Amino acid sequence: MTGKVVLSGPAPASKKIEVTIDQYVCGNEKDAEDLQLSPRKEIRNAVVWVENPPADAPWPGRDAKIEVDQKACDFIPHVVLVPAGGTVDFLNSDRLLHNIHAKPKLNVSFNRTQPKSRTIPVTFAKPEIVHINCDLHSWMSNWVVVMAHPFYAITGADGQFTFNNLPAGRYTLHVWHERLGEIRQTVTVSEAASAPVTIQMKAR
Repeated sequence: MTGKVVLSGPAPASKKIEVTIDQYVCGNEKDAEDLQLSPRKEIRNAVVWVENPPADAPWPGRDAKIEVDQKACDFIPHVVLVPAGGTVDFLNSDRLLHNIHAKPKLNVSFNRTQPKSRTIPVTFAKPEIVHINCDLHSWMSNWVVVMAHPFYAITGADGQFTFNNLPAGRYTLHVWHERLGEIRQTVTVSEAASAPVTIQMKAR
């Protein structure tokens, strides 16, 4: 099945963040990444998953290498998916010191100093959404979504997501966005090609 996550109602004004340290690498200001919209108000970096997935679904690419880099004082990508028990390699491509800091509820907390070119692998054992920041550069923000099963997706710049090999049936989709919160929507997937699903989220 395929779908799209869009913003309902007027779009909030975009925000800029002033950079007050290490401007020679970080620049003078940053675009806030907490709500990225296309001209058609399609939402990027919303995470969609099936709350009642089919049992014993295979994990495509479970052993794929997952990396989060730090470039120009931004985490790239901003949101990543990792299966429970999987590892994220945190990189630092900047010529200055960063740190990765997180206080998850179900996984192990960490606060690691990271100089240039050092890779720090972090394993996430249990499903949850983990917020990671850099104490040295307060605007830096990353989210690791630890998956309980294979049917998770992150929307792209066009707001779209896809679940491959989802059998016909009635499902509840759970949608999370760092600024817009969480919503649920029930959908029916038929044996024939289903029409794309549109999910609307509202600004807070």
